[in-house]
Amino acid sequence: MTAPAQTRVAAERLDAADPLAPARADFALPDGLIYLDGNSLGALPHAAVARTRDVVEREWGDDLIRSWTKNRWIELPTRVGDKIARLIGAGAGEVVVADSTSVNLFKALAGALAMRPERRVILSVADNFPTDLYMAQGLIALLGGRHELRLVAAADIPGAIDATTAVVMLTHVNYRSGAVFDMKAITQSAHRAGALTIWDLAHSAGALPVDLAAAGADLAVGCGYKYLNGGPGAPAFLYVAERHQREFVQPLTGWLGHAAPFAFETGYRPAAGIARGICGTPPVLSLAALEIGVDGLLRFDMAAIRAKSLALGDLFIRRVEARCAGRGLALATPRDHGVRGSQVSFTHADGYPVMQALIARGVIGDFRAPDILRFGFTPLYLRYVDVWDAAEILADVLETRAWDRPEFHARAAVT
Repeated sequence: MTAPAQTRVAAERLDAADPLAPARADFALPDGLIYLDGNSLGALPHAAVARTRDVVEREWGDDLIRSWTKNRWIELPTRVGDKIARLIGAGAGEVVVADSTSVNLFKALAGALAMRPERRVILSVADNFPTDLYMAQGLIALLGGRHELRLVAAADIPGAIDATTAVVMLTHVNYRSGAVFDMKAITQSAHRAGALTIWDLAHSAGALPVDLAAAGADLAVGCGYKYLNGGPGAPAFLYVAERHQREFVQPLTGWLGHAAPFAFETGYRPAAGIARGICGTPPVLSLAALEIGVDGLLRFDMAAIRAKSLALGDLFIRRVEARCAGRGLALATPRDHGVRGSQVSFTHADGYPVMQALIARGVIGDFRAPDILRFGFTPLYLRYVDVWDAAEILADVLETRAWDRPEFHARAAVT
């Protein structure tokens, strides 16, 4: 682990010795801005601009419909899926890119319940990301209310898995606190009880080492626009372990998930393997941008990314607690490296206006209700001096009460 920086000069030295430092030049980052929100939207890779321009001007503009074959557009969902698989410990043919995280979760959950028809319980936690809970609630209603969404505390998950549990549905890294579940241990507990697991990797993929195969995971989903740097609204991914693919049936039986989509048959036949997870026509422009983001991550060792992520988080926690003591902040993120994702969260009674004041000062994080200031650490483009300076600015905002202005209290549509 990187030695702690005790001064800003020491932080500068860490940056000078950082093996990941050259990656920062790959991203478009405005001067004077400290971007600590890559856990919500990754920064723009320069190469994505050139790639999407080429797709628009040459592949779409010149080659038109021929690009589905000539430029291999039709392969994008599985080709990018295979690349993401390398980041999450999956094998080739186990990941496909399509739709949104919510839609893919619906597919995975419906498929899991169909594989456990005698069981009725979907087990999760109350502070799971809300869309996951909403999709479960909607599916339960669609299936006639025969199933139950059972919510327990995170620590109670292993003991709550029983013979009624069809599937354990969890977000690997908690979106508020950044706490990390022990994927392998929980998956093993589920399997001992005959249940399946669905892991939401939205805050894991590209941020920390994930090994779905080693954990024995059954199904997983994740988004492309956070640590994968795929751009706003980038398509999401769906993982189905190869051992389940033959029996995996998802209800959104669109034409590109058909065994022979261009046969235009009246009846649906699912494609072999992971391709049955596709529904409609893939979003080519978004997939092209996402592929650039994924390629950028694959250039680096995930262990090195994780080590720097934790070092950045440690520095931020240490400096904020040293500079902001008595200012109403409380750490909401685990200190323990083994159970912390690539973010640090603090609570504050006036968290929303504090974050707005920070953003006005050029430090971009985000706020999560009811009181969480959330800061994401993306090692490919974040520097140690950025973290040092962000803590200093936060201290000044709190000390001077710069946050207590009417414009900072006015809630925007996006927080």
